[in-house]
Amino acid sequence: MACALMWPLLVLLLHDDVGSWPLLIIGAALLAWRMPQARYLAAAAAVLLVALGGLGHAELGMRAYPVAVNAVMLAIFLSSLWRGMPVIERLARLREPELPAAGVRYTRNVTWAWCGFFILNGAIASWTALYASLATWTLYNGAISYGLIAVMFTGEWLVRHQLRSRLT
Repeated sequence: MACALMWPLLVLLLHDDVGSWPLLIIGAALLAWRMPQARYLAAAAAVLLVALGGLGHAELGMRAYPVAVNAVMLAIFLSSLWRGMPVIERLARLREPELPAAGVRYTRNVTWAWCGFFILNGAIASWTALYASLATWTLYNGAISYGLIAVMFTGEWLVRHQLRSRLT
């Protein structure tokens, strides 16, 4: 897990010494391995990364790892809105099994918000993979995007607590 989270930094530190192909293979393996809840989708994304390399774009395939992670997460969250219980509702029910109707609506909206986040974050990750220097790609995908995730979590926590205090 730590290796997957530190992927951009590992790429920055190792790319000049080992090249794109070994890093592409490791990144594809990490993607397929670290997402058991979407095993087939993650494996398909990993195959696409390697296929990019096979088409002569190994560095792009290596840099596309964060794009693939965002795409898989988007697919998980979005599909949960139509099939079964939304992801955020499942998480909320771990703490509060008898979630009231207002809580169900709220968790559905939070799931939508995360879908928007994955679209935006994936778009920026795509731009950095295609057009930015390796240092800029690393900065965004290895630091800024995690900061944005923290902002999402914190913002949602603040909104949830404000709404709960109004309801009680």
